[in-house]
Amino acid sequence: MYRGLKSTFCQSKKLSLTTLLTGLVTLVILLTSSILLIGSYESKKQSLMKTTLHLNYINADRMSRTMDSLFVSMRSSLKYNSARLSDIEAMAPEQVNESLDQMRSSSNFFNSITMVEASGFIRNVSPASLGTTGKHITSKNSQVALALRKPYISSPYLTANTKRLIVFLSQPVVSSAGTYLGMLSGTIYLQENNILSEIFDNGQEDDSGAYYYIVDSEGHLVYHPDKQRIGQDVSSNAVVQQLLNKQSGEQPVRNLKGIDLLAGYSSVPANGWGIVVVSPVSQIQHELVGHIRILIWYCLGPFIILLLGVILLARKFARPFVYLADVVSRMGTEKIELQEAKRYWSREAYLLTDGVSLALDNIQQQTEQLTQEAATDVLTGLMNRRSLEHTISQWIASGVPFSLVMLDVDNFKLVNDTHGHHLGDEVLKHVVRMIVTSLRPDDVCYRYGGEEFVILLARTLPAEAFSAAERIRKAVERSKAPIPEQLTVSQGIAHYPSHASELEGLLGKADQALYLAKSKGRNRTVITE
Repeated sequence: MYRGLKSTFCQSKKLSLTTLLTGLVTLVILLTSSILLIGSYESKKQSLMKTTLHLNYINADRMSRTMDSLFVSMRSSLKYNSARLSDIEAMAPEQVNESLDQMRSSSNFFNSITMVEASGFIRNVSPASLGTTGKHITSKNSQVALALRKPYISSPYLTANTKRLIVFLSQPVVSSAGTYLGMLSGTIYLQENNILSEIFDNGQEDDSGAYYYIVDSEGHLVYHPDKQRIGQDVSSNAVVQQLLNKQSGEQPVRNLKGIDLLAGYSSVPANGWGIVVVSPVSQIQHELVGHIRILIWYCLGPFIILLLGVILLARKFARPFVYLADVVSRMGTEKIELQEAKRYWSREAYLLTDGVSLALDNIQQQTEQLTQEAATDVLTGLMNRRSLEHTISQWIASGVPFSLVMLDVDNFKLVNDTHGHHLGDEVLKHVVRMIVTSLRPDDVCYRYGGEEFVILLARTLPAEAFSAAERIRKAVERSKAPIPEQLTVSQGIAHYPSHASELEGLLGKADQALYLAKSKGRNRTVITE
């Protein structure tokens, strides 16, 4: 009797073959599912980081070109007005004050403008309320600029009189006889409203946490969304060190606060400054977690069905399980075609194979859906910037000639400020309708960002693209907009390969033409030179 009880006890401790096979196959499915998720996570992470780095570099490069043009214009303004002051000794103080006031109000480049004599005596200041007229310069930067007798850009410093953090640009003033009379300087108040904040503040508010900042040629912050940090020395930052060496590019970096960022940076030729666009790596992690959650949700049902099938069939059919586990282990890494279910002689194997097929279909459908959502602009329904760059790259690789029209809604910020962002969105939708109805069947429109759109015209010469763009411009101008004011657009045209042979250059040419259209008064189309 004792021996029988012992035998029964030992048998109860043994695993049945069904339980063993079920446990092993269940373990395989869980492990392969984890491998699938980890592989998908790493692949998505690398893709997002690469894309974010490249987009940040493109944005930094675009802004650096904008700043380059800005500082060239500021230099030209100072040079022109310094020439007008070559006879300053014969001019009354009121005339000089009037000239400085006119210079400051007409261009809006500088917060204040100062005329300093060669002795360091401050002869004229605009605005006069600064109260420095009749004093001598005391700052080291001003003295260096006066002694150099050539164009100069200062580092950020606090003024002794107003305690403002400023930078200034100076231009020597020389008489018609060649005598050095002093310098004309334009000042930018870094922690107040200035030309930099007017241009670069737009677009800083971003749910993704991305932002950008500007450093001078010595590594000091001259623009930052946190105004308290302006003037701070950040030259120890790895990206800033690249900019100090006049380098442009993209790389992961850890900032001075220990935060990991993805940075794109570009040097500004006109002044030696640099622009850095950064996105926190933590935001990439947030997107990845959302991606994994969606993947798990869509895979959960099919895998539960598969697991139940395994439990029912484990007693007799082990071979199909091995095959299907191998299939699951290769999900996400290669295209898989399942063997036809009719190859198995058992009905159970047929059902199990059908279940895995359903899981694969769901994963592929979800992947296609995510790809479609990532390539489409939610507001307008147009393809987005990623799709644009992908299409352009494909066309360039295939050698297809085409024209590119970059379109920008004129005064759109004023629309948002006056009527609100909701009506601003309706204006964008209205403009899209006008564009789409004016295009040919083979033409494609993309939302480039904000109120900018890009139209690709395959196998179209610049003159033909100009006609198409003018058709769009006139359609928008004549249309009945959702707002009382008349809507207009400005457009820039570039052609591949005659204007540029690569993506960034082509977009840059079109952007330059668009900028020229804006500067000529808006509501016009310009072909790049």
